[in-house]
Amino acid sequence: MIAFTDVEKSYTVGTKALRGISLQIEDGEFAFLVGPSGSGKSTIIKLITGELKPTAGSVHVNGYSLERIRKREIPYLRRTLGVVFQDFRLIGTKTVYDNVAFAMRVIGAREKEIKERVPYVLDLVGLESKSRRHPGELSGGEQQRLAIARALVNNPSTIIADEPTGNLDPARSYEIMLLLQEINNLGNTMLVVTHEHDLVEQFSKRVIAINEGLVISDGMDGYYDYENQ
Repeated sequence: MIAFTDVEKSYTVGTKALRGISLQIEDGEFAFLVGPSGSGKSTIIKLITGELKPTAGSVHVNGYSLERIRKREIPYLRRTLGVVFQDFRLIGTKTVYDNVAFAMRVIGAREKEIKERVPYVLDLVGLESKSRRHPGELSGGEQQRLAIARALVNNPSTIIADEPTGNLDPARSYEIMLLLQEINNLGNTMLVVTHEHDLVEQFSKRVIAINEGLVISDGMDGYYDYENQ
């Protein structure tokens, strides 16, 4: 579960990125986080992953209190999270298989576990037949599927997709969203950060809209049109 209670975040330059927001995302839920550039979306993600601590208020993520988390606990928090980025962040010199296996090796998984888990996850995202290829041999949509496989391989309870379709055309974007929906159906909590109105409107999911560090709308199909306010 992700819970923000009266969360404020100020930066040293004086910018107030979040101004007392409260929200809760339950285990197994699917939610979109939307808002214009500079609204506070990135700050929320950095608070969830432990990259930042709140200036005021409380942040709870999968059993961890982020306002007082110890540095040595952060890697354990992050094992409960899988993060997917807009720019994929794949290792070009490694094969599809090894890009995913690497995420398991980093946390000390045994080779037997890796050999069982990686093919399963690649099959889940439709890439098992391309396990020996390199990222440069894949299309943009396939590279994002690979990034999703890497985020999934350590079996996190929560997936955070930060603008996962930002570099894809509309057809590939829709395919990626269908895949994220399938993963959510398996029980993973899903938080998708996006600015794509049309894509959000195609899926009947909870929409949390923020602007200028405040939650301005929160509900099913509730994409607040902040651009025309």
